[in-house]
Amino acid sequence: MRPALRLLTRSSWKGPYIVPLPIQPAAPGERIPPIKTKARSCTILPNFVGLTFQVHNGKSYTPVHITEDMVGYKLGEFSPTRKPKLLKKP
Repeated sequence: MRPALRLLTRSSWKGPYIVPLPIQPAAPGERIPPIKTKARSCTILPNFVGLTFQVHNGKSYTPVHITEDMVGYKLGEFSPTRKPKLLKKP
């Protein structure tokens, strides 16, 4: 797998921002519980693919299922913090 271009937005000598998360390998056929985190600025790595995170948006935890297309982005980008503005009918 080639490195994602999003990983290169931070200085290369610093490396990607990673928070130690309690990720445990599951036995075959066993379901992995979602991982609760408030680390919205944590970079999504290739070994996160297939896992489900519950990312805090300031009020509640939003479930985020990680896919291959998300590698290199931040966890907070997939947990919106604001509700859409609803237009009132006249």
